Amino acid sequence: MSAEQKKKNNSFLMQGMILAAAGIISRLIGLAYRIPVNNILGDEGQGFYGCAFSIYNIALLLTSYSLPLAVSKLVSARVSKRKYKDANRIFKGALTFAIVVGALVGILIFVLSDFIAGSVMKLELSAYALRVLAPGLFIVAIMGVMRGYFQGMGTMVPTAASQIIEQIVNAIVSVIGASYLVEIGKKAVESKTTPSLPAAYGAAGGTLGTVTGALFGLIFLLVLMKAYSPVMKKRMAKDHSKSLEDYGNIYRVLLLTIAPVILSTAIYNISETLDQGIFSNIMIAQGNTEKETAELLGMFTGKYNTLIHIPLAVANSLGASLIPSVTAAITNGSRKEVRAKIGMVIRVVMLIAIPCAVAFLVFAKPVLSLLYTGNIKTPASMLQLGAITVVFYCLSTVTNAILQGVNKMTTPVKHAAISLGIHLISLVMMLVVFKWGIYALVAGNIVFSLSMCILNAHAIRKATGYHQEMKKTYVLPLGAAVIMGIVIVVLYNLIGFILPDKITTIITIVIAVFVYAVSLLKFGALSSDEILALPKGATLLRIFEKLHLVKDVYK
Repeated sequence: MSAEQKKKNNSFLMQGMILAAAGIISRLIGLAYRIPVNNILGDEGQGFYGCAFSIYNIALLLTSYSLPLAVSKLVSARVSKRKYKDANRIFKGALTFAIVVGALVGILIFVLSDFIAGSVMKLELSAYALRVLAPGLFIVAIMGVMRGYFQGMGTMVPTAASQIIEQIVNAIVSVIGASYLVEIGKKAVESKTTPSLPAAYGAAGGTLGTVTGALFGLIFLLVLMKAYSPVMKKRMAKDHSKSLEDYGNIYRVLLLTIAPVILSTAIYNISETLDQGIFSNIMIAQGNTEKETAELLGMFTGKYNTLIHIPLAVANSLGASLIPSVTAAITNGSRKEVRAKIGMVIRVVMLIAIPCAVAFLVFAKPVLSLLYTGNIKTPASMLQLGAITVVFYCLSTVTNAILQGVNKMTTPVKHAAISLGIHLISLVMMLVVFKWGIYALVAGNIVFSLSMCILNAHAIRKATGYHQEMKKTYVLPLGAAVIMGIVIVVLYNLIGFILPDKITTIITIVIAVFVYAVSLLKFGALSSDEILALPKGATLLRIFEKLHLVKDVYK
């Protein structure tokens, strides 16, 4: 590998790590504020909160989730050819699209909130939270275009920083809003015959943080865009292209790029909303009350899903950072470079996903007891059952992004549609025939994500000739994770006789992370070159060398 190629790979990994780190930090902040919010709202309020968010997420898919990926792909393709004027026109066209679509969908959700919450989802009090979320669709759509533009220009820092700012503001406002509106709801219930009103008001207060956080993130990006404007003008001045893309063609290309991304992402993520709608309707038809149904959904969305989605932040972040780089490699005709980047991202994701799955399997109840109040037994069982979902969802999310990056835009759509069909059939059977209740949602997610992994892997191999390396990607991380799992069980039971449960849990987690890292290095899962490519890699390598943890330091 040439020095220039190493530099490019290191830059790619560094940008991916920046975005992944921001994703992890954002998820940790999200976990931190969701814990007090969940405890303030209770399982019922969390059910209303989760229901509103499932609808909001579907609306985001139509207005903004596709935009960072699509814009980064289009901008990156033009920047790689030094067509900076066309890249700028792509940005302006996408921004106009975001403003129009974000405003229309936001208004539609606000107006139809009562119908959606009551008639479709069977949780009518979630309409309060849904109405608060509606303006966020407009804000996030604009923010998505700006993030995609910066990613296409080759920098993940603006996206990473805006994510962290967004989550910090979100955390503060959500906790304050939930607390305040729960009290308002308690006063309001005195004059109304709706005992669930405090929970519904509290859910609306919790969602207020989402909109406020997005607004602050957008303001940050607007300031950054203003500061970056002179740099872009200088680049455009050096672009002597004789013909520029007209806006008619730009909108056509933008829509052709966005449409499959929207379909793929929508089908890929709509399962959560469909799950909740199907679950609510079937459970109520089987004789459960709205309160009981909301409480079960609250445990699923507030406790189970919150933990499951933390490692997914890495897959989403690396997937987003992968697309511009893979697109540039495809544009330049470098299939070898494409395969190298695919392997790198999948390996990094598995190094995180596999130990998380093992930890959830053996340590679910202590972790949940550390974080939450109320019913712990049911979500702990859900977390143990769904632990493997972490691996499948991380892998399917990254491979989805890979297929989009290698211009197989419609392939994830087909795979997601097939997987969704299998998932929905299995879900209905598990609810109606086997009567598994809330566990049917967990098992259904396993079916969906596993199907996506199998179909995507076959398509990537066919499109790029990529063959998955097994030993360093799966076998060694699994071996290290199993050792970590054994240490967790033994250590927790030994220390538990001496120290309080929460302190025991914290100590066990810290030691478990250390054990996994040491086992991984002793197994040779990371080479010295790969460690050097990480942020502060030289420092890490010196430390590992002194501890005799790296096998090939001098290679």
